[in-house]
Amino acid sequence: MYSPFQLVIKYLSYYLKADNGKGHGVHSPFVFDIITKVLNDDRQFYSFKQIEELRIELLKNSETVTIEDFGAGSRVKKSPVRTISEIAHSSLKPKKYSQLLFKLVNYFSPSVIVELGTSLGITTAYLASANQNSRVVTMEGSTAIASKAKANFKQLSINNIQVVEGNFDNTLNNTLAQLPQIDFAFLDGNHRYEPTIRYFEQVILKSNENTVIVLDDIHWSKEMESAWAYVQQHPSVTLTIDLFTIGLVFFRKEKLAKQHFLIRY
Repeated sequence: MYSPFQLVIKYLSYYLKADNGKGHGVHSPFVFDIITKVLNDDRQFYSFKQIEELRIELLKNSETVTIEDFGAGSRVKKSPVRTISEIAHSSLKPKKYSQLLFKLVNYFSPSVIVELGTSLGITTAYLASANQNSRVVTMEGSTAIASKAKANFKQLSINNIQVVEGNFDNTLNNTLAQLPQIDFAFLDGNHRYEPTIRYFEQVILKSNENTVIVLDDIHWSKEMESAWAYVQQHPSVTLTIDLFTIGLVFFRKEKLAKQHFLIRY
C-alpha cells in the first residue's frame, strides 16, 4: 500500500488533471448527468442521519472481536484482536463516499446489488436504504464482523440485506450462481491485484449493459492502480469515471469508443 505522503502526491496529480466537477467541457450527456444529478446532489436523504448516528456509535465502541482478514489487511493494526472502534476507524468508508453510493443507487434504481466487503455494514446500509425494493447481497470474510453487521442492520430496521459469510474464494461463485443478474456492485473486499481482477471477472458474468460497478480504493496501492488500469481496458467496459478514492465502471453498448474521465469529487 502507498504511504500517506505518496497518496497526497498522487491526489495532487489527480486534482490537477481532473475535470473540475461542474460538468463544463464534458461532452458525454450520460457523464454530464452523473456529475450534475449525482455527484453535485447535496440533498440530505431520509436515512442519512440514522446511519451516521450508528457510525458515531461504532467509532466509540470498545468491544473487542477476533477477526479473520482475507484481504490486504489493515494499514494501522495487524493483530486479529481488534476493538469495534479500531475496525470502524480503519475500514469504514467516509460519509462522503458512503452517501455517494446511496445517491448512485437512488439514481440508477438497481434491483440486485452485490457488495464484496461488508465490514460493519455502513456502506451496506446506504446501498440498501437507497432502494428498499432492491435485493442487497453483501459478502464478508470475517464471521465476527458479519455478526456485528447483522446486528447493525437490525438496529437500523433494514430488511432487504442478505449477508454471505466466508472467504470470497469459497463463496462468490455459488452466491453469484443464485442471482438472476447484477445491476450494481461495490467491490471492496480485497486490495490485491489478482483477487480484485478475479472477482471483477466473476461479477461481470452476471452484468448487462446497464450494470454499474464501483471499485473502491483504486489508488490505494500499486496493485490496485494496476487492477484499475486492467478494468479500464477490459473489452466489456466502455466508460469509466475516476473519482480518485473510487472508480465507476459502465458497460453501455452505444459507446463506440472507450471513454475514461477524471472528475474531482
